[in-house]
Amino acid sequence: MQKTQENLAKSLTADTIELIPYLPYLLQDIWELGSSPRIIVDLIKKHIITSSETKVLDLACGKGAISIQIAQIFGCHVKSFDLIPDFIEYAKTKSLQYHVEKLCEFIIGDISDAVHVETDFDIVIFGAAGDIFGNPEETILQLKRTIKSGGYIIIDDVYGNVELNGKYPTRKEWFHVFQNTGVKLLEDRLSEIEEIKRINDKQQLVIKQRASELIKKYPDKADMFKSYVKSQQIECNELEYELTGVTMLLRWAVDSD
Repeated sequence: MQKTQENLAKSLTADTIELIPYLPYLLQDIWELGSSPRIIVDLIKKHIITSSETKVLDLACGKGAISIQIAQIFGCHVKSFDLIPDFIEYAKTKSLQYHVEKLCEFIIGDISDAVHVETDFDIVIFGAAGDIFGNPEETILQLKRTIKSGGYIIIDDVYGNVELNGKYPTRKEWFHVFQNTGVKLLEDRLSEIEEIKRINDKQQLVIKQRASELIKKYPDKADMFKSYVKSQQIECNELEYELTGVTMLLRWAVDSD
């Protein structure tokens, strides 16, 4: 559980697991955490034939923004996991609001465990940052466990730039990962810089406000909350200036491919 919590904290740019109980408060004004539901919906519309029988797995679903909009638009069943109970409860409330509660199943759970027991899905979505499943190659292989042969994987990640930020795989290096793991890239949708800046500015404003409120309530934890705001800004700067955000739609390659 310690490792799981560390990965969770890292995926939400928290420096310590001590911050985890405060994340629902800090992020209370934001429904769409991370991946863009609009982009994911568009990729599914463009490349995948869906029906009421289509089964979707959403790992690290956050507050359920993607799961709910997929269920509403495509009428398919979505099973979603996140480790933060408050996020799951929020997602359940939202599913009622959007009248898709019968199509959405939200579960409090460790996605590291889920990939070992959840199988036979048509689509799996993974939008958490960090190395929860290991390196990119290990991540793809873990996600493949959850889908049918010929199924689809949607990953929200980044392309690195060797000259600016060598920590992350370049687009060319990602292609090597695809070859090694037996998947085919159908489309990679790059994030638009202006949209990223708009979203970052809006989210940073509300996160700073919530952090200020927590500092007043828990002055002994001020440094932790200030550090979180700073780490959020660093991530925003990386996405704006050093990295290229990307949503990748992959297909488990079959012989006919």
